[in-house]
Amino acid sequence: MDYQVSQLKEAKRQIESTLHKLKETVKTFKAKENPDRYKSQITLAKRRIEAFSISLFLIDREIDDIEKNN
Repeated sequence: MDYQVSQLKEAKRQIESTLHKLKETVKTFKAKENPDRYKSQITLAKRRIEAFSISLFLIDREIDDIEKNN
């Protein structure tokens, strides 16, 4: 599927925003009095952080490829 650079940049912006919120969520859970109680939420957030980080890498690579070919 082909996307325009503007679409990819907007997707990147949205993912970066969500990624920031997820990182703050992990910090909040870890700062709780009993962080082990939130272990599953922390694990889920960390997995999502990893997935979004991969997405950002791939979006950046796609933007670079498009810009090199134009």
